[in-house]
Amino acid sequence: MKKILQWLSGGVIKEIGNVIDKLTTTDEERLEVKKQIQQILEDADTKAQLEVSKRWEADMKSDSFLSKNIRPMILIYLTVIFTSLAFFDGNIGEFELAKEYIPIFQTLLVTVYGAYFVGRTWEKAKSITNNK
Repeated sequence: MKKILQWLSGGVIKEIGNVIDKLTTTDEERLEVKKQIQQILEDADTKAQLEVSKRWEADMKSDSFLSKNIRPMILIYLTVIFTSLAFFDGNIGEFELAKEYIPIFQTLLVTVYGAYFVGRTWEKAKSITNNK
């Protein structure tokens, strides 16, 4: 599986780049092809994000408790496990948080706060524009 992912992520892109370099002769042609590929990748990412949003909306409309609450339950579980491991990792006696955990906590906080506030702002803006 790892080889497949490496091939798809790095290998395919490198091979496409080699083909483009062989088929294009001028820098302008290469630049135009790179712009088009970048646009295709951005469009694919946008479509993927829309599909995730549609899946979340479908989950919320479901009558199943599990489908509505699986993400919050996983978030709570992972947070509790990670925090427990971080605080109890080698802490017999004097408490000291290992330096390795600090960047992880920083990333998690920025991601969670960013996702929550940006997501809520986006939801409110969408509901306001849909009501007009």
